[in-house]
Amino acid sequence: MSHLPVTGIWRQCPHCQRNVHQLEWGKLQICPHCGYYLRLTASQRIQQLSESFQSLPEITAAPPFAFPGYQAKLAQAQQQTGATEAFNAGVATLNGQSFMLGVMDSHFMMGTLNTIVGARLRQAISAAQTQRLPLVLVIASGGARMQEGILSLLQMNTVLAAFDDLNAAGNFTLNILTDPTMGGVSASFAFAADTVIAEAGATIGFAGKRVIQGTSREPLPPDFQSAASLYQQGQLDAVVKRTDLAAVVVQLLRLHQRK
Repeated sequence: MSHLPVTGIWRQCPHCQRNVHQLEWGKLQICPHCGYYLRLTASQRIQQLSESFQSLPEITAAPPFAFPGYQAKLAQAQQQTGATEAFNAGVATLNGQSFMLGVMDSHFMMGTLNTIVGARLRQAISAAQTQRLPLVLVIASGGARMQEGILSLLQMNTVLAAFDDLNAAGNFTLNILTDPTMGGVSASFAFAADTVIAEAGATIGFAGKRVIQGTSREPLPPDFQSAASLYQQGQLDAVVKRTDLAAVVVQLLRLHQRK
């Protein structure tokens, strides 16, 4: 069997169906044949958008939840991703610019918002305000985490309130919406920043396209909930290619430096 290829080094592109070697995907995980973007993990995003990164102390304590199978799903997500939750934040530097960088990870239970993620978001926002740093959030989420019920929904308001305080203090805030940005996250703080941009190809909305189409029984346009469509409707400041994202972040941070 030694003549067979090593398992796991080839991956079929979900868009063009071509088989792509892991080295061809590159650090930014872009298909070399059609340009399709794979979803990046939090650690890959941090590598993309920072030269140095000092994590904030992890908040891990949370009330117990008795939803059937929830603890097992948490443990599985932690084992698969190597992360303790769906959000990580810390002080980052990039091309001489220092800022607070927070990243949501769709690989951890679809980046869903829960009590710990909400607490970590508020921690990052508070630390940015205390240290007088710009805040950059990379958002990828399926919405609120249903296993924590109303407590996960409450995070929408508490994070929004923290955002309001940061904006009132004059700190520059930048949200980068990536694929997917959905549910309660898109309905709350995803659009609360001074500048809101999206990565090209991202799906952004509240309910899913199939749910809306099934409920309304009306056909939806092919570009429904796409980043390009939202930009055309004035809901985004820009749509940026993944290869250009780091340069755009640096440019925005320089333009909004405190005097």
